[in-house]
Amino acid sequence: METPVIGNSAEIQRIRDLIAHVAKTDLNIVISGESGVGKELVAHNLYRNSNRTGKPFVKINCAALPEGLLESELFGFERGAFTGADQKKRGCIEMAHGGVLLLDEIGDMSMGLQAKLLHVLQSGDFSPLGSEKDIKVNTWFICATNHNLEEDIKEKRFREDLYYRLNVIRIHIPALRERPEDIEPLVAYYLEKYAQRFGEKLKITRPEMEKFKAYSWPGNVRELQNVIKRMMVLGSCDDVLGQLNGVCLPRAAVNSRSPAAVLAGDLFDPSEMESENMASISLKNIRKKALDRVEREVISTVLDKTGWNRLTASKILKISYKTLLYKIDDLNLEPPMHSNAQAR
Repeated sequence: METPVIGNSAEIQRIRDLIAHVAKTDLNIVISGESGVGKELVAHNLYRNSNRTGKPFVKINCAALPEGLLESELFGFERGAFTGADQKKRGCIEMAHGGVLLLDEIGDMSMGLQAKLLHVLQSGDFSPLGSEKDIKVNTWFICATNHNLEEDIKEKRFREDLYYRLNVIRIHIPALRERPEDIEPLVAYYLEKYAQRFGEKLKITRPEMEKFKAYSWPGNVRELQNVIKRMMVLGSCDDVLGQLNGVCLPRAAVNSRSPAAVLAGDLFDPSEMESENMASISLKNIRKKALDRVEREVISTVLDKTGWNRLTASKILKISYKTLLYKIDDLNLEPPMHSNAQAR
């Protein structure tokens, strides 16, 4: 069963109303919002409420693939179209015929591919790479982006004509921190959902719920889902809720220790400060632990916000893709359980 759009806020109610009104129109839609707010979820709800249910729902991440590979994935190719094309391949646009094509992170598509996509939207047909034959398609295009496309247009990074073709209906999903009234129903929904998956039941007390509401949720709903999963696996809220403040401590201890003591206690054994053990303290080792801790937090946050898209994350962090893969391995970082993260 598809996950519904959960929340009590006026913004979420407006989104549910929009889905009900436009799902059967086949008008092109742009869904905007930060990473992790649920753009793909809204796209699936549009599809489920449309007349195209039962037809293909195809998704492609425009930020995850280099331009040449993205073009072949979108349009397909004939055998012999380029070196290595040893058999014919249908593209996503053709595979979504009669159904929906979700173009995730459309703001990362190159200007050249934007022009080719515009042609499909205008004419309703396209030619696969290496083919002279046009293919007619009836595909509903839904796009998702965390970009400000209007700013991208001003900066000449996104075509204005394509924007107006795609942006017939705009659905903007506010960040979770902007709608704290949605946190409680989201927590309740995912507690029930993951109780069925993990075979564990967990209750959230009122003070614990207030802690959920006080947190800023930089990773939005995706981060909240992962927190609930960790709580289910650990069978306890204490350590997980302590981590929401960036410190892995039982909540009772968070306010009883100074920030300096908390930091020091995380980086070395306090017993080393006893006079007889002082010789074992190594500032070099402590510096390495502190750096690893900061890198782990920053890299984890960026990966969560990009849906574990390593290519996009490496660009944000301004390091090479290979360096990011090394750091993920060195810091023992892993995608969330049951995530759709791809090794890219």
